[in-house]
Amino acid sequence: MAKKRDDPKKSKKSHDIRECNLDGEFISPLHSIRDFTAGNIKSVLVNSRYAQLLLSLIVAGLFLRFFNLGFNSIWLDEAATYKASLGTFSGIWQTMAAGDFNPPLFYWIEHVMLMVGNNEVILRFVPALFGILTIPVVYFAGKEFMDRNVGIIAAAAAAFSPFLIFYSQEARAYSMALFFIAFAMVFYLKALKENDIKNWALFGVLSAFAFWSHFYVFVLIASLVVYAIALQAQNIRENIKNIGTILLAVVLFSLASLPLILVTIQLFFTRTTAPPTFGLQGFNIIYQILILTSGASEILLVLFATLFIVGIVQAYLIDKKQGLLLVSILLLTFIITYVMSYKMPMEPRHLIFIIVPVYLGVASSYGMFYRLWNTRGIVYLLMTVLVLVNLPMLASYYTGYSKDDWRGFAGQISNLTQPGDKVVLVPGYISLPFDYYYSNATDRTLEYQATTVKDLQIISAGRGNSTMFYIVTSDIFAVNPNGDEVVWLQNQTKSAGRDGGIVLFVSR
Repeated sequence: MAKKRDDPKKSKKSHDIRECNLDGEFISPLHSIRDFTAGNIKSVLVNSRYAQLLLSLIVAGLFLRFFNLGFNSIWLDEAATYKASLGTFSGIWQTMAAGDFNPPLFYWIEHVMLMVGNNEVILRFVPALFGILTIPVVYFAGKEFMDRNVGIIAAAAAAFSPFLIFYSQEARAYSMALFFIAFAMVFYLKALKENDIKNWALFGVLSAFAFWSHFYVFVLIASLVVYAIALQAQNIRENIKNIGTILLAVVLFSLASLPLILVTIQLFFTRTTAPPTFGLQGFNIIYQILILTSGASEILLVLFATLFIVGIVQAYLIDKKQGLLLVSILLLTFIITYVMSYKMPMEPRHLIFIIVPVYLGVASSYGMFYRLWNTRGIVYLLMTVLVLVNLPMLASYYTGYSKDDWRGFAGQISNLTQPGDKVVLVPGYISLPFDYYYSNATDRTLEYQATTVKDLQIISAGRGNSTMFYIVTSDIFAVNPNGDEVVWLQNQTKSAGRDGGIVLFVSR
């Protein structure tokens, strides 16, 4: 049964944020696995406002992530996931080792999902599920970072984040990687306080799962380890054995990831031999990830940045190590990202994991406001603000396509073409999403893939009396930034319209 808290009789003038307890005098009876009985769980759900709020956020997050899950058609990256996942477990590994710069764990899981069926919902089910599970994990990360108020505010931001919802509805590994790195941070924050073997070990293992989900989370993992070593520098100088618990996490991570680490090193040198032809570089990549975590609005970016700064100051006033933690790992991550963006393709989604430290900082700002107004309503107010500012973006997200409509476009091509016509995809790899919906055998057309001007000239030379349909996307500039293919198409064909980012040309 629940216990009553002894009245500490603290002065209200202190406005200590520890007094800001939404549960009042209720104390949760759940302290270990053995405490999870039906009676105790019922007691928490009935009496704990935190449990009620978190459950409500999970339900809301479930609805937002599964609503219209199959509405958007599969786009290029998702089609690449589908193709890779069709292989065997060993085949998926070999594909990755041969040059696909993505770890195999997500593809292995998708391979199992494809045994159930094959459609947009099945392909996106796992990301949506991990997106939902991330909400309570963010709560526990906030709870460990400062308190339950930070946890519930950060969870509210995560539940309604358009950025997280979008990637929870995409058949890629970003949602899964975020879940594992956020889960790892829960034990990392515990380990910083307790410096015990169990929490450091769990941090190492879960970090390995995150790395097996997406390569770039290694940047955050490394930043967390560097900060932990810097924090323990004095103790390590006094006795080198004090690094043992941190070293345990590194060893467990390395052992669990050893095959992947070896392949990663090889792929890294392969990928960085030439400057990237697409993606964002320098401060632009940092700005874009920050604006996306803030709701894709410059006004909201100012709001989130202000709250984050206030939160860091609040955390520093309570414990300067806590205040320095978020700033340090973000700075390390951004510095590494800035440098790497000039060596390999970088997109904002690769940095999805920074949403955890950002939201923890934003949520920590409640403490400063509580010191000023001394009312628990501050927690509810901040949660409400973080929900409301995202509603306009969510409204537009659910009322239109957010990805190229390959499903609809394939139907248009079927209506336009005649038997014997030729369909040319430029660049060739956009056949992945197109062929997910289109069958040239059924449509009785001939399908070709072109990447260079020479490819286009060879295909055009064999035109005969058939009509040529050229399907083009902006990916052509990633293959050839000079745009020679576009110039050829403009001179040799006529525009037949576009659908979002998909452009159609027809032979003259």
